[in-house]
Amino acid sequence: MIRRAVYPGSFDPIHNGHMDIALRAAKIFDEVIVAIYDMPKKKLLFNIDERTKLALEAFKGIENIRVAPFSGLAVNFVNELGAMAIIRGLRVFSDFELEFRMGLANKKLAPEVETVAIMTDERHLHISSSTIREIAELGGDVSSMVPPFVALALNERFAELHANHNSPGYTTSIRD
Repeated sequence: MIRRAVYPGSFDPIHNGHMDIALRAAKIFDEVIVAIYDMPKKKLLFNIDERTKLALEAFKGIENIRVAPFSGLAVNFVNELGAMAIIRGLRVFSDFELEFRMGLANKKLAPEVETVAIMTDERHLHISSSTIREIAELGGDVSSMVPPFVALALNERFAELHANHNSPGYTTSIRD
């Protein structure tokens, strides 16, 4: 029996912290599916195809990590794939509360699916996709937080948005 796990998220964009969690999960499970959620309840910078493409590039050559877009409940996708677990990353204390509540809800919906939380490496504690997006939008250097192809994609997207006088409009800001 293949021990398969699903690592769901919006991955907008995928960053070094995400990659670290997936790679560490791949040491525990025979197969890890990085599942790109198509419509999270937040404003996205990249569409589902772009996020999937960036994730595919991030895990190119890693044999036991696959990337797949998904819709709907994560536990339903986990069951469709015949997976046994959902992988979640923990960075800070506030992550624990959210992940704990989500894990309990998922257990009610699908008692056969386990939630496995992996604590982030201390090198990645400060990294979040929203922080990366805002730093990149303001012209800051995100090269220590994302692979080069993600940094390029961010630069291109913000050049396009700035040329059209658009901004994603964040609800929290590091500008203050």
